[in-house]
Amino acid sequence: MEANTLIRKIHMNCPLCNKTHEIEERKRTTTITLKGEEVVYEERFYFCPNADEEENEFETGAMTNENLLNARNAYRIKMGLLTSDEIVAIRENYGLSQVDLAKLLGWGEATISRYESKAIQDEAYDTMLRLIKDNPLQALEFLKKNADEFSTMKRLAIRAKILEKLDSYGKEFLTRQTFEGEYANFEEPSDSNGFTILNIDKIEAMISYIAEKVNNLFKVKLMKMLWYSDVLAFIENGFSMTGMVYRHEPMGALPIGHYSLMNLENLNVQEEMSYNYDTMLHVYPTANMDYSVLDAKEKAILDKVIAKFIDFKAKDIVDYMHEEKAYAETKPGDIIPFSLAKEIRAFL
Repeated sequence: MEANTLIRKIHMNCPLCNKTHEIEERKRTTTITLKGEEVVYEERFYFCPNADEEENEFETGAMTNENLLNARNAYRIKMGLLTSDEIVAIRENYGLSQVDLAKLLGWGEATISRYESKAIQDEAYDTMLRLIKDNPLQALEFLKKNADEFSTMKRLAIRAKILEKLDSYGKEFLTRQTFEGEYANFEEPSDSNGFTILNIDKIEAMISYIAEKVNNLFKVKLMKMLWYSDVLAFIENGFSMTGMVYRHEPMGALPIGHYSLMNLENLNVQEEMSYNYDTMLHVYPTANMDYSVLDAKEKAILDKVIAKFIDFKAKDIVDYMHEEKAYAETKPGDIIPFSLAKEIRAFL
């Protein structure tokens, strides 16, 4: 038998030995080829200790369907498509039935039902789902376009739910759009962005994570710590963490769009007066921040950066960075390529 893990033991009628006795429910990691791609997924099965060694496993119909769904979702993840659970979440976010969401997007009534249970969506359909995933304005546009698919009462009810979501997204949604817009010229992996596409969820989590461990964290120091975190990730893994692009500025490396960045609603940033009455942006941890977007290696990188600079004042870290090769070999206003930052003094 392949390596597997016992989940539980239950009494049931065993179809292999035709007796009612204690059966083991187990799980294991296995592979399957879907659409020409080999994918790894978790499958559950029942094990009968009384049956012949060559035929001692079986599945119920429900278990088979669940295993197939797991395999399809593994394929989706490998190919960068939304999983069935993510499609369900989009629908539930707008309070829509499967038929309602299909009509909203101008699809056949059974399309969403199939994508949530059996079929794997192609890239074109996946793109349409992503358009409304975090964009209520786009969902509203689809509703206008396909208004004839709904009764007046149904259309008004769906519109009210979309507007409710638009209000709840509010500033975060709008500032994300602004910030993303500043990266329109950096939508492909390159030396400028550390071969990583902009990831705002990760940026927010990183900032809150740093703020949890660094007292009196202000914008200038934070920007430098983000650069060092991205550079260290690039050195260790070959790609940066955030996808941000940094410019050579008088205060050191600053990410493009740093003004929009500090306005993100999911950040806890407070304007405070300094001793000389200048306005400073004080960064605090964000309550209930989702840190699951950071893996263990990324947290370890952040911990290294925090340990190095935790006691640095803003001027100290700016002066320190001015001595870095990546900064010294670029001109004011230049993008600082990650290839220049393979050696940083802080972690040699």
